[in-house]
Amino acid sequence: MLSSETIKNIPQDPGVYLFKDRSGKIIYIGKAKNLNKRINSYFTKARDQAYKLSFILMNAHTIEHIMTSTEKEALILEGNLIKKYRPRYNVILKDDAHYPLLKLDINNRYPRLRIVRRIKNDGALYFGPFTSASAVRSTLRLIGPIFPLRKCKTREAPKRSRPCLNYQLGRCLAPCCLEVSPDDYQEIVEQVKLFLEGRNKELLSRLREMMQRASRELNFEKAARVRDQIRAVEKTVERQTVVSTGMRDQDIIGLSRCGKEAVVVILLVRSGYMVGIRNYSIHCEWENSSQALEAFVKQYYRDKGFVPPDIILSDAIEDGQLISEWLTGIAGTRVSISFPCRGDKKKLISMAVVNAENILSERQKGSQSAILEEARSILHLGRRPGRIEGVDISNLKGDLAVASLVTFVEGLPQRSDYRNYRIKDVSGIDDYAMIAEVMRRRLKKGKPPDLFVIDGGKGHLCAALKTVNGLGLERPPAVISIAKADQGKPGAIDRIYLPNRKNPLILSRNHPVLSLLMRLRDETHRRAVSYYRKRREKRLTGSELDRIPGVGPKRKMELLRYFGDLKSLARAEIDELRAVPGINQSVARNIFHYFHEKPSKSS
Repeated sequence: MLSSETIKNIPQDPGVYLFKDRSGKIIYIGKAKNLNKRINSYFTKARDQAYKLSFILMNAHTIEHIMTSTEKEALILEGNLIKKYRPRYNVILKDDAHYPLLKLDINNRYPRLRIVRRIKNDGALYFGPFTSASAVRSTLRLIGPIFPLRKCKTREAPKRSRPCLNYQLGRCLAPCCLEVSPDDYQEIVEQVKLFLEGRNKELLSRLREMMQRASRELNFEKAARVRDQIRAVEKTVERQTVVSTGMRDQDIIGLSRCGKEAVVVILLVRSGYMVGIRNYSIHCEWENSSQALEAFVKQYYRDKGFVPPDIILSDAIEDGQLISEWLTGIAGTRVSISFPCRGDKKKLISMAVVNAENILSERQKGSQSAILEEARSILHLGRRPGRIEGVDISNLKGDLAVASLVTFVEGLPQRSDYRNYRIKDVSGIDDYAMIAEVMRRRLKKGKPPDLFVIDGGKGHLCAALKTVNGLGLERPPAVISIAKADQGKPGAIDRIYLPNRKNPLILSRNHPVLSLLMRLRDETHRRAVSYYRKRREKRLTGSELDRIPGVGPKRKMELLRYFGDLKSLARAEIDELRAVPGINQSVARNIFHYFHEKPSKSS
């Protein structure tokens, strides 16, 4: 494990730092304006960030750094290194290889558009990803009649003796058998690029100029063909929604996050029109939404040929000004990054976030279903655990003991079914008896879940199983327990205890079933501890005055302010009590009788 001694010789210059594990593998990459100050902060971070940092520092063995001339150079280098090494603890934009894209191979003499599912570093232009195969095919069908690119499926234009049907329909220039100027063909390629990038205003301007030029040259056939193109593009634009009265090019980027998984949705606005939507999955290891969004922006625009002048984000990012300057250099024109709190832009952001939330929800449902099927097999359950309930106990030396019950339905939290319990039948320190009490009380009310998960070890599991079996239920739920990994022990993993099995089940650290059980256990533990603290605070802030009829918070405050302490108040006569503001004869009598005739307490 690293120590603060490691950073003594690190310079106070801008640059990039790399955390490496014992095998030399890079696990985290970051950039800094001051390398020494930033790396030093890893050893003095605030408590709310200690969780992520503890994992980085626990696995890091060495730190390396690369100095740069400016922070902007560090930003660019950081992005390139993350893209190359894909470190575990950085926010990673997942490869959208499973989403269809449109590829335009501009290195070919006569390029064509085709559908692919993976981006390669081959110099071609890629558009997308599209949300579905039908969406990309619909786009191809729209482009075909407007822009006469070749449709043949071979890499190079084949040699034919006569043109195909697409030529007869005016959908191809037939470079396979006719003399087609590469410059004329390239003009069509540029038009397709503008169309797919949503830059329709620029495209229409260029087409009108072409039509006028053809008309001046008396090339009326070409002018008529371009006129038809203009009408087709205008018809497409009419179907698009106007979202910006300023007619600007904008990217509206919204993020929705649940745990370590997040979805980013980009609404593409070109010349004020909504022309498309793209979505990406990102894995954010212990990062907050702002950090995840910043990492996405840096990765997404790194290789983009077109960057709009207006980028609107759902969350503020720390290096917004620096990234804006970097993107300005890429775009060749000023790029503004904003995160609005109100107005029309806020409405657009809300639209993007809602789309991201819906996509994330649907993906989670699909992935959780597969995880639950795997859980049924791995945990040897009789049925699929569609409803799982977690139980945990919280107390201090048996005092104010409470329990919590947390419910997951289809792998996701069902907060409306969360419950708190005060332990009633057990005194002293006896977690097993407390587990048994909670299980009895829960199973006497309502339909049992498919699976109970107990926070604890084998003893806790045995206590829960004995209770369930003793109730004689017609369809008893399955029960397992999960014990936390040993603190401070490198490589320790949470242990799962199953009925009729001596040794615990050990799953890999990143196993989806273990992750699900840990999420449930952590949520149950959090709620139990929270409820215990609430009870303890209530007792600490309470007093004997709370038990007296007619004495509420205001009267209690006035009484203590007047007499100074409870002992002086207890010795007061009725007339003295009546002198306190807000205390009438009836309440004064109740107070006097409470302290002088305690056995009755109700007079």
